[in-house]
Amino acid sequence: MARNAPSNIPTIAPGRRIQTRQSGVHGKGVFAVQDIAEGEVIIEYVGEIIDWQTAQDRHPHDPKQPNHTFYFHVDKNRVIDAKHGGNSARWINHSCDPNCFADEIDGRIFITALQNIHAGEELNYDYGLIIEERYTPKLKAEYPCWCGSSNCRGTLLAPKRGWVPKGMEPAGKKKKAEKPAKDAKAESKKIAKSGKKADKAKASAQDKAPKKDKKPRKVKGGDRGGKQ
Repeated sequence: MARNAPSNIPTIAPGRRIQTRQSGVHGKGVFAVQDIAEGEVIIEYVGEIIDWQTAQDRHPHDPKQPNHTFYFHVDKNRVIDAKHGGNSARWINHSCDPNCFADEIDGRIFITALQNIHAGEELNYDYGLIIEERYTPKLKAEYPCWCGSSNCRGTLLAPKRGWVPKGMEPAGKKKKAEKPAKDAKAESKKIAKSGKKADKAKASAQDKAPKKDKKPRKVKGGDRGGKQ
């Protein structure tokens, strides 16, 4: 899953910064061979651009692993098939707590560092797979996740509603959600010091604070709770 970004194609730094080798997570993986800074564009996910019907006709890539493909679904009309003309990006594994994200820019997909990545670390991003079928335990088991992170969903399938992968949140969303709670706390401290004249204001602030504080907590719970 990718997020929309400004229409400017990024420059990928020259030199060998990553390598493909066996991964402890699953099959092959991609590893940093030198330190990569947060925000750096690491590699473009490339391959043959096909439509969804062609992708369906080609499926599966491997009959022994029908749910394993090198497809990257860009939009309803375009799929990147990295089995044909692909590069190392196709070997980047999934993680529920990723250090990279997939950034869509003008219909192209760029793998970008979410945080500082040290030489030797494996690269990963959240695949965010969403399918139309009902998510049953059996279906989830067909798309197992082995990332081993503390918040692992246990499946590559992403919740269908109200869920945004790490790195794809709207800018400033978290700060805006926390601000009302901080303001209410600061107001409470001022009122406590103001004495008798502030009694009415204090009561007003106490009435309002829970309403402001409740919303961000609910947002966090909605993003994480009950959707694994």
